[in-house]
Amino acid sequence: GGCCSLLTSSSKREWKPLEDRSCTDIPWLLLFILFCIGMGFICGFSIATGAAARLVSGYDSYGNICGQKNTKLEAIPNSGMDHTQRKYVFFLDPCNLDLINRKIKSVALCVAACPRQELKTLSDVQKFAEMNGSALCSYNLKPSEYTTSSKSSVLCPKLPVPASAPIPFFHRCAPVNISCYAKFAEALITFVSDNSVLHRLISGVMTNKEIILGLCLLSLVLSMILMVIIRYISRVLVWILTILVILGALGGTGVLWWLYAKQRRYPKETVIPEQLQIAEDNLRALLIYAISATVFTVILFLIMLVMRKRVALTIALFHVAGKVFIHLPLLVFQPFWTFFALVLFWVYWIMTLLFLGTTGSAVQNEQGFVEFKISGPLQYMWWYHVVGLIWISEFILACQQMTVAGAVVTYYFTRDKRNLPFTPILASVNRLIRYHLGTVAKGSFIITLVKIPRMILMYIHSQLKGKENACARCVLKSCICCLWCLEKCLNYLNQNAYTATAINSTNFCTSAKDAFVILVENALRVATINTVGDFMLFLGKVLIVCSTGLAGIMLLNYQQDYTVWVLPLIIVCLFAFLVAHCFLSIYEMVVDVLFLCFAIDTKYNDGSPGREFYMDKVLMEFVENSRKAMKEAGKGGVADARELKPMASGASSA
Repeated sequence: GGCCSLLTSSSKREWKPLEDRSCTDIPWLLLFILFCIGMGFICGFSIATGAAARLVSGYDSYGNICGQKNTKLEAIPNSGMDHTQRKYVFFLDPCNLDLINRKIKSVALCVAACPRQELKTLSDVQKFAEMNGSALCSYNLKPSEYTTSSKSSVLCPKLPVPASAPIPFFHRCAPVNISCYAKFAEALITFVSDNSVLHRLISGVMTNKEIILGLCLLSLVLSMILMVIIRYISRVLVWILTILVILGALGGTGVLWWLYAKQRRYPKETVIPEQLQIAEDNLRALLIYAISATVFTVILFLIMLVMRKRVALTIALFHVAGKVFIHLPLLVFQPFWTFFALVLFWVYWIMTLLFLGTTGSAVQNEQGFVEFKISGPLQYMWWYHVVGLIWISEFILACQQMTVAGAVVTYYFTRDKRNLPFTPILASVNRLIRYHLGTVAKGSFIITLVKIPRMILMYIHSQLKGKENACARCVLKSCICCLWCLEKCLNYLNQNAYTATAINSTNFCTSAKDAFVILVENALRVATINTVGDFMLFLGKVLIVCSTGLAGIMLLNYQQDYTVWVLPLIIVCLFAFLVAHCFLSIYEMVVDVLFLCFAIDTKYNDGSPGREFYMDKVLMEFVENSRKAMKEAGKGGVADARELKPMASGASSA
């Protein structure tokens, strides 16, 4: 369906992109709709058969829902109680986590109020019960027996009872003391064998939390400034980034070595014994950072030295991308809408998962407490729900790629930019909804088919960790790595297939084949344009991370509170990279789409009357310069001729 294929001979008819529109991959759209209906059925089933009151109000370890009268369950002691006045769920040991089964290993009770202050002794627990009417010990123990019964150590909460507050809308008593959550971090971080090291790392994060927040905001501001720079000075952006990154890498490396030398000369006799270990940890961290920065700087310098001759086309492509953002300013906000849609879906998915967890019949476990489990074929709904998470999330991301591709393609193949639609982004969304939802559904399903086996292998690897032999571990890791590489390749091919679909309105398979042929025919251009462009944007991300990290080093190093700042610095750098990636990923996507449009344009047009280029004047100048360079290289420059030959042949083959 749609206009002529990208591979149609231009001698038979004039190739005109954006000519016809027709729906593509309709069967896949119907399949996706049926799948979404199945997701809706799971949601309706979990709400209808599950107990919403158990999710919202919570229930104790005996199956009683808090805040209402309950029905007696057979062979379950303490069930069927009247908890009308007891509206909150209280855990006797809220910080005891079972990470394997993902639940709290503690007896849950329904109480009238959560303890807002720490209770250090059983006498405090008894006074709290007498004053507030909220018994924090087991139902079998009266408040008057808290301090006298020998069973108090088992039936009463673990002392000291941390101060807690009810979670809004879910009526669970959650500890408010941060030290309780430090135990969660200890349980999650299994590679740290020395708990004293972990405590120092956590204390470093908590002491410097204001600085961490400020540095995260700094990375956000730097990313926004870089986007403005990309829009308005794209011609010199590549050179600016190159110079700044080199200077930043050299400066950062020099500062790290200077700090290391300074702290190494600092006399240890003046450091109190309690801070000596912290000083040694910081010195070791500075040495590791300095060596890593040195290696990174050397590699970065060598790469840029090799790629220096291929910057001209990248500059031209970046200049056109800057014009795209000037004409299509809403592209900057595209990640926010995608993130908002993903958050809405994830909230729906999690709420359905929680409702699904309340379905089933009451079953007594080996401890004598109540759990709710689904039996029969319906228990496999979990797998359907997990597949839905992956497929629909990939579908939303693919919709963003298709929207950006459609808008950029419209801009590129519109000769008179004054004839652009009033809002090209909304026009692209309209075309996506009317014609190409099936193509997006098929492309996202292919990614899902690769992700699911990789996730299964990763789960098997985590479950067998320490149990499998070296051969099995190597095979598992190799399979996971191969599937990851395949996923990245398919993602890149899918993005180019969406661009071909936006141009020709062909189905996914045809578009993927045409895009693949174009990419193979222009293999050198892929290496020089796409790779160099992505590398320049990567340098922008490195610049933001280095700037934020350097500011963090200076602030954290001169803190009065002498704490380990390794973990805070890692947190800041990771956040800075994620923020920069979110902002620059759209620019990277625009460059990729422009590259494919440029390759197609030079394939079917040569600038002659009737077959004029659609490209911008900057790219036309580059094509002319390439032709002149090839003619000059043909006289003596063999190496340069070999590099520029595909560009000339691509243009002349039209």
